Amino acid sequence: MKVDEKLVKNFFRIKQDSHITIDQELCKKAECRVCVRICPAGLYEVNEDGKISVEYTGCLECGTCWISCPYKAIKWKYPNGGFGVQYRYG
Repeated sequence: MKVDEKLVKNFFRIKQDSHITIDQELCKKAECRVCVRICPAGLYEVNEDGKISVEYTGCLECGTCWISCPYKAIKWKYPNGGFGVQYRYG
């Protein structure tokens, strides 16, 4: 089974508030946009106004965005217990 086929079977239990926040001021100064390129789920995008937005509901909880941000503009934590991704194929 291919990775894409496995990922589509995941289940997400979503909480209303995001477990990912972006410091737009730090991000704007940096303009590196590494999070847009590196997120394996493709959740980050640049808006028309140049700000980064994230669709946290599809987060795979790998922490790649948080680890890779050289300016520490992304704050990431695991969702509260019982929320977030539930992998069907580990």
